[in-house]
Amino acid sequence: MIQEISIGGRMIGPNHKPFIIAEMSGNHNQSLERALAIVDAAANAGADAIKLQTYTADTMTLPGAFTIEDEDSLWKGRELYDLYKEAYTPWEWHKPIFEKARARGILAFSSPFDETAVDMLEELGAPAYKIASFENTDHPLIRKVAATGKPVIISTGAATVSELDEAVSVLRGAGCEQFIMLKCTSTYPARPANTNLVTIPHMRDLFGVQVGLSDHTMGVGAAVAAVALGATVIEKHFTLSRADGGVDAAFSLEPAELRSLVTETERAWEALGYIQYGVQRAEEKSRLFKRSVYVSEDMKAGETFTEANIRVIRPGLGLAPKYYEGLIGKIAKQDIKAGTPLSWDLV
Repeated sequence: MIQEISIGGRMIGPNHKPFIIAEMSGNHNQSLERALAIVDAAANAGADAIKLQTYTADTMTLPGAFTIEDEDSLWKGRELYDLYKEAYTPWEWHKPIFEKARARGILAFSSPFDETAVDMLEELGAPAYKIASFENTDHPLIRKVAATGKPVIISTGAATVSELDEAVSVLRGAGCEQFIMLKCTSTYPARPANTNLVTIPHMRDLFGVQVGLSDHTMGVGAAVAAVALGATVIEKHFTLSRADGGVDAAFSLEPAELRSLVTETERAWEALGYIQYGVQRAEEKSRLFKRSVYVSEDMKAGETFTEANIRVIRPGLGLAPKYYEGLIGKIAKQDIKAGTPLSWDLV
């Protein structure tokens, strides 16, 4: 039995609608006013939570350490240090962002990238923690987060099965059983063809935990499909407008798209239902519109039923179509008007 998890009083699990996380990341474009507007927009769209990333360029790397040369990267030619300097969320912004989220009735939490970030987030009363894909092999950080006793959401991008098994062992070894794994493809953006959503139920069964999707594809199709495969959490990058630019803007949802994500993933979850055969109560009236056998020409008593005087038509008030062939050659017991549903007492 997969365990349900509560984050900030919101239940997450197969019996609850998908938990939708709007990832702000660097889409605030170094404006606190914009960051707060993103919180408002996420709340208006129906998201359950806004998520930050808590680091500084200096806690992530060193100046001159690495320049991105990957031809497929959105950030080709950018020095890693400068990229993080542009994308980071100033630590003094976290409190007003958390307060804004609380005032709007949604949760706020973050991905810490070192132990000092965990300490700061604990002071803010973070209700949960996210371990980012690139940190899922950082066992000291995972232990630090697990030691808080808060639920953990961990992305699984760019990791082998053995590395994921080690991360799960570290969480459980530190006393954390309240965690959710997110299927993730760590490319930006990701393509549907490399998203491999069928991993979601396999991962759930392999590790015995809830699994969601950290989705870097464009649009909402992959997220809806993930819910159909059992995902209980969906995380998508979110911005006010892709046209405003920013390090993650190209693969982020805009407000109307986030609203669509919330609506369509909930519909997908509602549609899962349960294994069902037979006629549902809601379908009972529709059975009228099945076909049945009708007399199609006026008949006299003693006449033979033929292909010319009986037909299989709608509605379903006569004998079932399965009896049609057996009725051919039988005799009418009485006069029958055309348009009469055929019943055994007329044969």
